[in-house]
Amino acid sequence: MHIGSGQSDDFEINVIPLIDVLLTLLMFFVLTTTFVQQGHLKVALPQASDKPAAPAADTLVIVIDKQGHFFVANNRVLGDDEATLSRAIQAVAGSDRERPVLLRADGMTPHQAVVTAMDAIGRLGFTHLSIATAPATAAASP
Repeated sequence: MHIGSGQSDDFEINVIPLIDVLLTLLMFFVLTTTFVQQGHLKVALPQASDKPAAPAADTLVIVIDKQGHFFVANNRVLGDDEATLSRAIQAVAGSDRERPVLLRADGMTPHQAVVTAMDAIGRLGFTHLSIATAPATAAASP
């Protein structure tokens, strides 16, 4: 014999509040995500062409020799660290951060020296950096 009120014991979950919470969390994560900004230092990529571009007259030239020594405006920088290079660049460039910078590195220069120079240029606020290259030599045909 079944004694009861005739009501069914079906269990039901209301999913609408769950969907509201999930959408709110999704919006929170989308809006608070920071995206990596790559472009603080604009670099003109080397291009091979028949006509080399001549640097502008006011271009600041930084040279790195085979041993990783820095030269700013044809003057040797005494020290191979970023702080010394930054002081030398500031002494030559002054407060003009819109001045184009030409980085000339020997082909056998240690990669760390080039990265150090690029870091110093970027931290000082220069936005126009070009890297000097030599035109590709024609490959000998067999």
